[in-house]
Amino acid sequence: MADEVLFEVKDRVATITLNRPDAMNAINAELSAGLAEALTRVNEDDEIRVAILTGNGRAFCAGADLRGGSPGARGNAPGDFLATQRQRVWADSISKPVIAAVNGYCLGGGFEMAMHCDLLIASEAASFALPEITLGFYPLAGAPMRLPRSIPRAFANEMMFLGQRIPAEQALQYGIVSRVVPADQLLETANEMAATIAGYAPVAVRGLKEITYAQDDMTMAQATRFDAALRWVVGQTEDSKEGARAFGEKRKPNFTGQ
Repeated sequence: MADEVLFEVKDRVATITLNRPDAMNAINAELSAGLAEALTRVNEDDEIRVAILTGNGRAFCAGADLRGGSPGARGNAPGDFLATQRQRVWADSISKPVIAAVNGYCLGGGFEMAMHCDLLIASEAASFALPEITLGFYPLAGAPMRLPRSIPRAFANEMMFLGQRIPAEQALQYGIVSRVVPADQLLETANEMAATIAGYAPVAVRGLKEITYAQDDMTMAQATRFDAALRWVVGQTEDSKEGARAFGEKRKPNFTGQ
Protein backbone atom coordinates (compact mmCIF):
# COMPACT_ATOMS: atom_id res chain seq x y z
CA MET A 1 0.00 0.00 0.00
CA ALA A 2 1.27 3.51 -0.82
CA ASP A 3 2.80 5.65 1.94
CA GLU A 4 0.00 8.16 1.31
CA VAL A 5 -2.43 5.85 3.12
CA LEU A 6 -1.65 4.06 6.39
CA PHE A 7 -3.50 0.87 7.32
CA GLU A 8 -3.70 -0.86 10.68
CA VAL A 9 -5.93 -3.65 12.01
CA LYS A 10 -6.55 -4.25 15.70
CA ASP A 11 -9.36 -6.20 17.37
CA ARG A 12 -11.29 -6.59 14.09
CA VAL A 13 -11.20 -2.83 13.45
CA ALA A 14 -9.23 -1.37 10.53
CA THR A 15 -7.92 2.19 10.83
CA ILE A 16 -7.27 3.92 7.50
CA THR A 17 -5.26 7.14 7.81
CA LEU A 18 -4.82 9.57 4.93
CA ASN A 19 -1.14 10.45 5.14
CA ARG A 20 -0.18 13.54 3.16
CA PRO A 21 -0.10 15.95 6.12
CA ASP A 22 2.10 18.54 4.38
CA ALA A 23 -0.56 18.80 1.65
CA MET A 24 -3.48 18.59 4.10
CA ASN A 25 -4.13 15.08 2.76
CA ALA A 26 -5.22 16.44 -0.60
CA ILE A 27 -6.24 13.76 -3.08
CA ASN A 28 -3.65 12.79 -5.66
CA ALA A 29 -3.31 9.62 -7.71
CA GLU A 30 -1.29 7.82 -5.03
CA LEU A 31 -3.65 8.65 -2.20
CA SER A 32 -6.71 7.66 -4.23
CA ALA A 33 -5.14 4.34 -5.21
CA GLY A 34 -4.12 3.66 -1.61
CA LEU A 35 -7.58 4.45 -0.32
CA ALA A 36 -9.19 2.16 -2.90
CA GLU A 37 -6.78 -0.62 -1.92
CA ALA A 38 -7.48 -0.11 1.80
CA LEU A 39 -11.26 -0.18 1.38
CA THR A 40 -11.04 -3.25 -0.84
CA ARG A 41 -9.02 -5.01 1.85
CA VAL A 42 -11.62 -4.08 4.47
CA ASN A 43 -14.34 -5.48 2.25
CA GLU A 44 -12.57 -8.75 1.51
CA ASP A 45 -10.97 -9.60 4.87
CA ASP A 46 -13.44 -11.53 7.04
CA GLU A 47 -11.37 -10.72 10.13
CA ILE A 48 -12.21 -7.02 9.70
CA ARG A 49 -15.70 -6.01 10.77
CA VAL A 50 -15.53 -2.19 10.87
CA ALA A 51 -13.23 0.54 9.55
CA ILE A 52 -12.29 4.02 10.72
CA LEU A 53 -11.22 6.64 8.18
CA THR A 54 -9.27 9.67 9.42
CA GLY A 55 -6.46 12.03 8.42
CA ASN A 56 -2.93 12.66 9.65
CA GLY A 57 -2.14 16.22 10.72
CA ARG A 58 -4.46 19.21 10.78
CA ALA A 59 -6.78 18.02 8.01
CA PHE A 60 -9.05 15.09 7.33
CA CYS A 61 -8.77 15.84 3.61
CA ALA A 62 -8.64 19.21 1.83
CA GLY A 63 -10.07 17.81 -1.40
CA ALA A 64 -8.43 17.29 -4.77
CA ASP A 65 -4.82 18.37 -5.18
CA LEU A 66 -5.29 21.29 -7.57
CA ARG A 67 -1.62 21.79 -8.35
CA GLY A 68 -2.20 19.81 -11.54
CA GLY A 69 -5.03 22.09 -12.66
CA SER A 70 -8.80 21.91 -12.49
CA PRO A 71 -10.07 18.55 -11.19
CA GLY A 72 -12.50 18.46 -14.07
CA ALA A 73 -9.80 18.75 -16.72
CA ARG A 74 -9.36 15.83 -19.09
CA GLY A 75 -6.36 13.71 -18.19
CA ASN A 76 -5.87 15.35 -14.79
CA ALA A 77 -5.20 12.70 -12.13
CA PRO A 78 -7.36 14.17 -9.33
CA GLY A 79 -10.20 14.69 -11.79
CA ASP A 80 -9.82 11.14 -13.01
CA PHE A 81 -10.08 9.98 -9.40
CA LEU A 82 -13.27 11.92 -8.73
CA ALA A 83 -14.82 10.64 -11.94
CA THR A 84 -13.76 7.02 -11.70
CA GLN A 85 -14.30 6.48 -7.98
CA ARG A 86 -18.04 6.85 -8.48
CA GLN A 87 -17.82 3.51 -10.26
CA ARG A 88 -15.07 2.08 -8.03
CA VAL A 89 -14.52 2.03 -4.27
CA TRP A 90 -16.16 4.48 -1.90
CA ALA A 91 -16.92 3.68 1.73
CA ASP A 92 -20.61 3.14 0.98
CA SER A 93 -19.82 0.65 -1.80
CA ILE A 94 -18.32 -1.91 0.57
CA SER A 95 -20.33 -4.23 2.78
CA LYS A 96 -18.99 -3.16 6.18
CA PRO A 97 -19.53 0.05 8.17
CA VAL A 98 -16.97 2.84 7.87
CA ILE A 99 -16.70 5.58 10.49
CA ALA A 100 -15.31 8.94 9.36
CA ALA A 101 -13.37 10.54 12.22
CA VAL A 102 -13.00 14.10 10.92
CA ASN A 103 -10.03 15.66 12.66
CA GLY A 104 -9.63 19.00 10.87
CA TYR A 105 -10.27 20.57 7.47
CA CYS A 106 -12.82 18.52 5.53
CA LEU A 107 -13.17 20.28 2.21
CA GLY A 108 -14.38 19.59 -1.31
CA GLY A 109 -13.67 16.02 -2.35
CA GLY A 110 -12.59 15.29 1.22
CA PHE A 111 -16.04 16.31 2.45
CA GLU A 112 -17.60 14.13 -0.22
CA MET A 113 -15.32 11.26 0.84
CA ALA A 114 -16.61 11.64 4.40
CA MET A 115 -20.23 11.77 3.23
CA HIS A 116 -19.82 8.32 1.70
CA CYS A 117 -19.01 6.92 5.17
CA ASP A 118 -21.75 5.35 7.28
CA LEU A 119 -21.10 7.28 10.50
CA LEU A 120 -19.50 10.73 10.77
CA ILE A 121 -18.06 12.23 13.92
CA ALA A 122 -15.88 15.32 14.22
CA SER A 123 -13.43 16.97 16.53
CA GLU A 124 -14.09 20.48 17.76
CA ALA A 125 -11.30 21.60 15.42
CA ALA A 126 -13.00 20.25 12.30
CA SER A 127 -14.54 22.42 9.61
CA PHE A 128 -16.47 21.58 6.46
CA ALA A 129 -16.91 23.21 3.08
CA LEU A 130 -17.66 22.63 -0.59
CA PRO A 131 -15.60 25.49 -2.05
CA GLU A 132 -15.59 24.28 -5.67
CA ILE A 133 -18.06 26.94 -6.84
CA THR A 134 -15.58 29.65 -5.79
CA LEU A 135 -12.96 28.09 -8.10
CA GLY A 136 -14.99 27.90 -11.27
CA PHE A 137 -16.49 24.43 -11.08
CA TYR A 138 -18.82 22.50 -8.76
CA PRO A 139 -18.54 19.39 -6.54
CA LEU A 140 -17.76 16.39 -8.74
CA ALA A 141 -17.98 13.40 -6.39
CA GLY A 142 -21.65 13.27 -5.55
CA ALA A 143 -22.34 16.21 -3.21
CA PRO A 144 -25.04 17.83 -5.41
CA MET A 145 -27.01 14.58 -5.24
CA ARG A 146 -26.00 13.25 -1.84
CA LEU A 147 -26.03 16.30 0.43
CA PRO A 148 -29.65 17.46 -0.29
CA ARG A 149 -30.78 13.89 0.44
CA SER A 150 -28.89 13.79 3.73
CA ILE A 151 -29.72 17.16 5.32
CA PRO A 152 -32.40 19.84 4.72
CA ARG A 153 -32.09 21.23 1.20
CA ALA A 154 -31.81 24.79 2.49
CA PHE A 155 -28.63 23.92 4.41
CA ALA A 156 -27.24 21.86 1.54
CA ASN A 157 -27.84 24.60 -1.01
CA GLU A 158 -26.23 27.23 1.21
CA MET A 159 -23.10 25.12 1.53
CA MET A 160 -22.89 24.36 -2.20
CA PHE A 161 -23.80 27.77 -3.63
CA LEU A 162 -21.88 29.93 -1.14
CA GLY A 163 -18.89 27.62 -0.80
CA GLN A 164 -18.20 28.89 2.69
CA ARG A 165 -16.66 26.92 5.53
CA ILE A 166 -18.74 25.92 8.55
CA PRO A 167 -17.41 24.79 11.97
CA ALA A 168 -18.03 21.41 13.52
CA GLU A 169 -20.84 22.59 15.78
CA GLN A 170 -22.74 23.97 12.79
CA ALA A 171 -22.19 20.68 10.95
CA LEU A 172 -23.74 18.97 13.97
CA GLN A 173 -26.75 21.30 13.84
CA TYR A 174 -27.18 20.62 10.12
CA GLY A 175 -27.03 16.86 10.72
CA ILE A 176 -23.82 16.29 8.76
CA VAL A 177 -22.14 14.67 11.76
CA SER A 178 -23.67 12.84 14.70
CA ARG A 179 -21.14 13.86 17.37
CA VAL A 180 -18.58 16.58 18.07
CA VAL A 181 -15.90 15.74 20.62
CA PRO A 182 -12.67 17.35 21.88
CA ALA A 183 -9.78 16.76 19.49
CA ASP A 184 -7.93 14.52 21.92
CA GLN A 185 -10.99 12.27 22.24
CA LEU A 186 -11.80 11.85 18.54
CA LEU A 187 -10.02 8.57 17.81
CA GLU A 188 -10.91 7.20 21.23
CA THR A 189 -14.58 7.88 20.51
CA ALA A 190 -14.32 6.40 17.00
CA ASN A 191 -12.66 3.29 18.38
CA GLU A 192 -15.32 2.89 21.05
CA MET A 193 -18.02 3.08 18.38
CA ALA A 194 -16.13 0.66 16.12
CA ALA A 195 -15.56 -1.82 18.95
CA THR A 196 -19.27 -1.80 19.73
CA ILE A 197 -20.21 -2.54 16.13
CA ALA A 198 -17.42 -5.12 15.76
CA GLY A 199 -18.95 -7.02 18.70
CA TYR A 200 -22.25 -7.50 16.89
CA ALA A 201 -23.15 -10.27 14.44
CA PRO A 202 -21.32 -9.42 11.16
CA VAL A 203 -24.02 -10.75 8.85
CA ALA A 204 -26.69 -8.71 10.62
CA VAL A 205 -24.53 -5.57 10.44
CA ARG A 206 -23.87 -6.09 6.75
CA GLY A 207 -27.56 -6.73 6.11
CA LEU A 208 -28.44 -3.50 7.90
CA LYS A 209 -25.99 -1.56 5.73
CA GLU A 210 -27.35 -3.15 2.57
CA ILE A 211 -30.99 -2.27 3.28
CA THR A 212 -30.02 1.23 4.40
CA TYR A 213 -28.53 2.05 1.00
CA ALA A 214 -30.57 -0.20 -1.30
CA GLN A 215 -33.85 1.43 -0.29
CA ASP A 216 -32.82 4.85 -1.64
CA ASP A 217 -34.32 4.19 -5.08
CA MET A 218 -37.14 1.89 -3.93
CA THR A 219 -40.73 2.58 -3.06
CA MET A 220 -41.72 1.85 0.53
CA ALA A 221 -43.43 -1.35 -0.60
CA GLN A 222 -40.35 -2.52 -2.50
CA ALA A 223 -38.09 -1.65 0.42
CA THR A 224 -40.34 -3.52 2.84
CA ARG A 225 -40.27 -6.66 0.69
CA PHE A 226 -36.49 -6.50 0.30
CA ASP A 227 -36.11 -5.93 4.04
CA ALA A 228 -38.24 -9.01 4.76
CA ALA A 229 -36.00 -11.13 2.50
CA LEU A 230 -32.84 -9.83 4.16
CA ARG A 231 -34.25 -10.42 7.64
CA TRP A 232 -35.07 -14.02 6.68
CA VAL A 233 -31.49 -14.56 5.49
CA VAL A 234 -30.04 -13.07 8.68
CA GLY A 235 -32.43 -15.17 10.74
CA GLN A 236 -30.96 -18.39 9.28
CA THR A 237 -27.44 -17.64 10.57
CA GLU A 238 -25.86 -19.30 13.57
CA ASP A 239 -25.23 -15.85 15.04
CA SER A 240 -28.96 -15.12 15.02
CA LYS A 241 -29.62 -18.33 16.93
CA GLU A 242 -26.71 -17.57 19.30
CA GLY A 243 -28.16 -14.13 20.03
CA ALA A 244 -31.51 -15.63 21.01
CA ARG A 245 -29.81 -18.28 23.19
CA ALA A 246 -27.62 -15.70 24.91
CA PHE A 247 -30.63 -13.50 25.63
CA GLY A 248 -32.47 -16.44 27.21
CA GLU A 249 -29.41 -17.46 29.23
CA LYS A 250 -28.72 -13.85 30.30
CA ARG A 251 -25.17 -13.82 28.95
CA LYS A 252 -23.19 -11.94 26.34
CA PRO A 253 -23.50 -13.55 22.89
CA ASN A 254 -20.45 -14.95 21.12
CA PHE A 255 -20.88 -13.95 17.48
CA THR A 256 -18.62 -15.79 15.04
CA GLY A 257 -19.82 -14.45 11.71
CA GLN A 258 -21.56 -17.70 10.78
